[in-house]
Amino acid sequence: MRARSSRQRFVAYLERFRRDRQRAVTEGIHITSHGTERPTARTRGTLELLHAFWAMARLHRGSMTAALCGLAVSTILGLLPPAATKFTIDNVFGRQPLSAAVRGLFPATWTKLDTPGGLLAALAIGLLGVSLISVLFGIFSRWQATRTAKRMHVELKRRVFDHAARLSLDRVQQMRSGGTVSMLREDGQSAGDLIFSLIYNPSRALIQLLGSMVALAVTDWRLLLGSIVLVPAVWYSHRTWIGRLRPMYRDIRAQRDRIDAHATEVFGGMRVVRGFARTGGEQARYTTGNHLMARQELRTWWWARGVEIAWALLVPAASAALLWYGGTQVLNGSITAGDLVLFLTYLVMLLAPIEALAQSATGLQTNLAGLDRVLDLLGEQRELPDRPGARRIDPARVRGQLEVRGVSFHYPQTEARVLNDINFTAAPGSIVALVGPSGSGKTTCCNLVARFFDPDQGTITLDGIDLRDCTLESFRRILGIVEQDVFLFDGTVAENIGYASRNARPEQIESAARAANAHTFISALPEGYATLIGERGVRLSGGQRQRLAIARALLADPRILILDEATSNLDTESEILIQESLNTLMRGRTTFVIAHRLSTVRHADLIVVLEQGRIVETGTHDELMIRSGRYQEMVTLQTAPPSAPRAPVEVAGN
Repeated sequence: MRARSSRQRFVAYLERFRRDRQRAVTEGIHITSHGTERPTARTRGTLELLHAFWAMARLHRGSMTAALCGLAVSTILGLLPPAATKFTIDNVFGRQPLSAAVRGLFPATWTKLDTPGGLLAALAIGLLGVSLISVLFGIFSRWQATRTAKRMHVELKRRVFDHAARLSLDRVQQMRSGGTVSMLREDGQSAGDLIFSLIYNPSRALIQLLGSMVALAVTDWRLLLGSIVLVPAVWYSHRTWIGRLRPMYRDIRAQRDRIDAHATEVFGGMRVVRGFARTGGEQARYTTGNHLMARQELRTWWWARGVEIAWALLVPAASAALLWYGGTQVLNGSITAGDLVLFLTYLVMLLAPIEALAQSATGLQTNLAGLDRVLDLLGEQRELPDRPGARRIDPARVRGQLEVRGVSFHYPQTEARVLNDINFTAAPGSIVALVGPSGSGKTTCCNLVARFFDPDQGTITLDGIDLRDCTLESFRRILGIVEQDVFLFDGTVAENIGYASRNARPEQIESAARAANAHTFISALPEGYATLIGERGVRLSGGQRQRLAIARALLADPRILILDEATSNLDTESEILIQESLNTLMRGRTTFVIAHRLSTVRHADLIVVLEQGRIVETGTHDELMIRSGRYQEMVTLQTAPPSAPRAPVEVAGN
């Protein structure tokens, strides 16, 4: 099926946007950026978001107070220079004497203030001094605010990363890696930027606004009343645009997440993309996604400019009206020319913060949308929270007897049970093999043993203690997993092996590599243990990656071990080496082995045969072969000679 163009997708987006807004009004339903529905009563309002941000910023209130104090001094001092214009026009050029109130502020011995030249020099020196002090306080306040914002960036990103890494496994699997990276980068940054868009910049505008109003009131209160009429327009414009802009910004961020996730997915699977000659198709898909986001951004840009266009027309009109009125007052002799110039100067200083507040409303919505998404994630429940009074496991005291009693389980957001009434016991240091056809529940059973999930019914105990009565972190420290699809980090060989133990010494890493039959090939690498292996270990063969994973597990020294198809898809030589490594790894540890190739589990102490989520047989290899049951059928099927090849099947359209 041909992919839709960005225009078609944009039209569909507009229709969905209108439909979602209509549902929010008629049905009280809010559509989140993840596409899920929730009642509008739970949608965070501006006050709720501001309260949440202020709670996050509580550790930085001291530095923010210092920043705001410096800002107040700097802004207030910045309001003084326009007054020099009035004195220059009226008292220097107009040669009018200073009023008694103003002259009384200075010592009588300063006689030069009574001459035009002396007054002009004093005004120039005072203006320079005030400006210098204002700049120094401004730099100090800006530095405090910037440092606080950067600290909040780091803190929020740390919290988002920590929380996302501790979400339930099914939720993590729903999240696309590129989208998570985008949230860490964009939303954490935007939430931290509220220091400026919510506190610093509005505070400066409000101080300048109030200071200008005081100066205008002193000059002519009637002119002040004319300018105050503009203030309600700020509230109206903010209220008019806020309801539409924030959902738009959330949609843009959601689209950016999808684009990032797609790019991450494509480059992670580049072999498949090139193998099917889909490079051009993926490039077109990436470009179409960016075109759609550009259309969304342009639409949002026009809506955001609506406030600015209104103010660009309103401010000059108001200034012209007040200029006409003030000019007539000068002609009538009610005020001086200096008063009019002073008034118009402060009028500009009054309108500037009002206009800045109106313009910053759009930027504030961007940052609040980022904070909203961060709070969405932080509000999700973490993986299996510890019960009150849960005990920590001491690895030295673990025997390793693991009992599964009456366990049934279904995955979240599904109703069908994957496991039904599972019962078996793994003796300390024994090997338990889980076999059965695909979808029979083997991996799910091991997921429950690893406490990636808790069972719906039944219990899993370790040395007689329910796993739910143990802290999750301490249990994971005695657990080791070696999977078929080995995950290695983009680092050195030593760093990947040493990942299992934070303080591992080089000799311990080498010892683990030797035990895993990995030392020989590692020594042959260009830099030995310091060789960079690339993302996911792409510079190594499958067998080499598997042996590094085994070495990593050996270094961790787990008491409970899970092997998920650890020897599949390997050549004979690699399989022999890895099987020897696994025998070393399994020695003295309670081990669960998932295997489709039944030849690898002949020596297991217990074989559990699963089918459709139920246990159909248990026993050793010899016992199960004697019973001539399901296990024997599977062994016979795997050892039977292959049938003759059939004629190739033609695919329609080829």
